[in-house]
Amino acid sequence: MTMNKPIRTIATFCLVLFLALMVNATYLQYHAASDLIEDPRNRRVIDAAYSRERGAILVNRDSLAVSREVDDQFEFLRAYPRPLRYAHVTGYFSYLYGAAGVERSQNAVLSGDDSRLFVTQLVDLVSQDDSEGGNVQLTLDQAAQDAAFDGLEALPGEARGAVVALEPSSGKVLAMVSMPSYDPNVLSSHDFSAVEEAWERLSSNPAEPLVNRAIQTTLPPGSTFKVVTAAAAIEAGLYSADDLVPGGDTYQLPLTEGETGLIDNEGRACGGAQIPFTQALGQSCNTTFAALADEVGAEGMREVAEGFGFNTDYLEDLRPQALSVYPEDPNRAELGQTGIGQFDVRATPLQMAMVVAGIANGGVVMRPYLVDEVLSADYDVLDKTEPDELSEAVSPQTADQVTDLMVATVEEGTATAAQIQGVTVAGKTGTAQSGDPDRPPYAWFVAFAPDEDVAVAVVIENADIERSEVAGGRLGGPIAKAVMEAVIRQ
Repeated sequence: MTMNKPIRTIATFCLVLFLALMVNATYLQYHAASDLIEDPRNRRVIDAAYSRERGAILVNRDSLAVSREVDDQFEFLRAYPRPLRYAHVTGYFSYLYGAAGVERSQNAVLSGDDSRLFVTQLVDLVSQDDSEGGNVQLTLDQAAQDAAFDGLEALPGEARGAVVALEPSSGKVLAMVSMPSYDPNVLSSHDFSAVEEAWERLSSNPAEPLVNRAIQTTLPPGSTFKVVTAAAAIEAGLYSADDLVPGGDTYQLPLTEGETGLIDNEGRACGGAQIPFTQALGQSCNTTFAALADEVGAEGMREVAEGFGFNTDYLEDLRPQALSVYPEDPNRAELGQTGIGQFDVRATPLQMAMVVAGIANGGVVMRPYLVDEVLSADYDVLDKTEPDELSEAVSPQTADQVTDLMVATVEEGTATAAQIQGVTVAGKTGTAQSGDPDRPPYAWFVAFAPDEDVAVAVVIENADIERSEVAGGRLGGPIAKAVMEAVIRQ
């Protein structure tokens, strides 16, 4: 017996090691496999992907990203025929730095590993052909994308900003542009020293050209958020679009003892104690919307804001998405500031496009999406995205009344720059303080066409103009107009 005890101990120890090895192998091969495959540091996966033909990224069957045969060890080179206009959507496919944009989110399809391509994989296996990736058809509208890019590019100096256009009835992303842009071809090159130099130049640029400002940058939305405040006040039954609302030159924020806080209208005509709701939104009266937010209350404001998508992660086919924020529990002074899109309210351009798209769609906010169809290598449709209702932010009656207020703002208020001959347009300007005295305010513009199916948000973070000239209507209005016209006139 004494001779067998050491043997039993060693045997038990070996059994434990064997079980541990099996558990680890199971974990790596099944539970962690997808994460390991998608890890940009996994060079074996990258080598394999570079050695076969990757699928195309398409808009209306025109290629935004393709794989071209080359005479080197990788056999195929990723190329982007229209790089600057679509860079932040397509992203890049780089041997050294992995993938971004649709190249990353749809990598399984493009590389041919997606389960929806099983039949193609099986045929290739039997015929001993090299496996081809599937293709991805996007929702983008080329004319709208061009209008958005051209509008931002025409701004003076090295402008920073973004444009997003949505189809309100479905949630399709019709345009998504971020400025400054970059050329993904330089990152997909097989000249690795050149790639490293380009990456260092791009990643160290203070203008952050690699950042997709449309979904990755949150800023104070300023007066464009007054659309949400107006909707919350009407939804709560406090006012209708035809009512008089609080006006006046100044509004004293409710403050605790020893604090001061006075909101004014920066010279705009906001009348006496009571003014028409159309005037309040048309002239973008800060005093009105600070008072309305206080009347609605923090819970009511947050509920409507979250109905439009704030504090929610909703974009599934392009990552990462920065979370747009409405604060959790503001005090009354902070609450008044949220009513005019300040304090801790922050939004992406996509989020503000969703706000006006929700109003345009009768109060129903659709989940935004960018991938329309997944196609085989032979362009057979394998999967098509179906529109998905994200939430009902407000009732149809409230949405109709906010629409009337926004139409009046375009016809005779601060948003006249978005007027389109023969087309009814609803819009709202916004100028948000950056919090930095050395940089200009952010210029916003949101709009939609009630009788059409397009909604737009424009933000301009910086442009080479005098600080006093920064205004949402002056800078963003013409861009929003051009994007809507591009969709409507087709």
